[in-house]
Amino acid sequence: MKFVDEVSIHVQAGDGGNGCMSFRREKFVPKGGPDGGDGGDGGSVFLQADSNLNTLVDYRYTRRFQAQRGENGRSKDCTGAKGEELVLPVPVGTTVIDAATQEIIGDLTADGQRLLVAKGGWHGLGNTRFKSSVNRAPRQTSHGTPGEARDLKLELKVLADVGLLGMPNAGKSTLIRAVSAAKPKVADYPFTTLVPNLGVVSVGRLKSFVIADIPGLIEGASEGAGLGIRFLKHLARTRLLLHLVDLAPLDDSDPADAAEAIVRELARFSPALTQRDRWLVLNKADQLLDEEREARMRQVIERLDWKGPVYVISALEREGTDKLCGDIMNYIDERSLRIAEEPAFAEAIAELDQRIEDEARARLQELDDARALRRAGVKSADALEDEDDDLDDEDDDGDGPEIFYVR
Repeated sequence: MKFVDEVSIHVQAGDGGNGCMSFRREKFVPKGGPDGGDGGDGGSVFLQADSNLNTLVDYRYTRRFQAQRGENGRSKDCTGAKGEELVLPVPVGTTVIDAATQEIIGDLTADGQRLLVAKGGWHGLGNTRFKSSVNRAPRQTSHGTPGEARDLKLELKVLADVGLLGMPNAGKSTLIRAVSAAKPKVADYPFTTLVPNLGVVSVGRLKSFVIADIPGLIEGASEGAGLGIRFLKHLARTRLLLHLVDLAPLDDSDPADAAEAIVRELARFSPALTQRDRWLVLNKADQLLDEEREARMRQVIERLDWKGPVYVISALEREGTDKLCGDIMNYIDERSLRIAEEPAFAEAIAELDQRIEDEARARLQELDDARALRRAGVKSADALEDEDDDLDDEDDDGDGPEIFYVR
């Protein structure tokens, strides 16, 4: 199935039914009086999160949706039927944005959660409503009000506990195949992964977490090069980032240079995203001798001035992956407990999440505007100017990184 994470749709709620003008006419009942009924309310449009969906492909080609109109009122004080509600299923993790104002209408993050996006029109009144002691034969009615119409932008961000970050061919897909039942494509050429992949990692009895494989980044990704810029927004909802570095690249490039490039592109895309907890994972250690592996590892750590945990693994041979997954599970449990017990920590996490969302959306919008200008033949230096944001290193009280070697 094709992975689609952004679509634009138009929704139209149903109009309210008109009121009826009618008078009671029965044999042997002179001057029966008004008996026109009210119209029915128009149907509203809702979006509902469905855990069985993982893409917005259903809205790629069918983009206009309209709820049912309310029926008109009838004689004998009969009220028109209400229009049926229109419920559109979307994947869990969908953000709904008003295309006209760029206002976030809602965020569907739980299965079954429902969001009203267009309110149905109000019913019109029949002439029975207007009768009085001085107006015994009213000929007034009212029309139903129009239903709301909106242009919406739907953005899907995959919900995962852990996000994988790295250059193409760093071994992200191999790692997710090694630790979960997911089977993403693996090959010896760049950009094998074209869309995000999710895998569920089981750690012990009744314990698991979700890991997301994001397409690889390249130099200049923050300016629109490559594929990764489109999917970096999916990292906004992860709890932990794993920065994968290939210790034995096929092109004999410097692993330290590749690691630095990823950090730069991450900072240019969203400075707040660099403040997310991040672990360094040095992959393909089985392809190097001990001395060469040690030298390259030290070079990467010194170049990045890394203070956090460092894991040396071989995803292909599944060496060191059990230790890595166990520590991730412990981290997630401790983080969840701390959020529940410390309101200040929970508030800080929520604020960071919001900053990442806002910066990611602003950066993507900037790139879209720049592409539109280029298509129109207009060159804009401001739209393509690099962001000179300094990288905020995470505070660490230790003297150096904690390194976990393969077994």
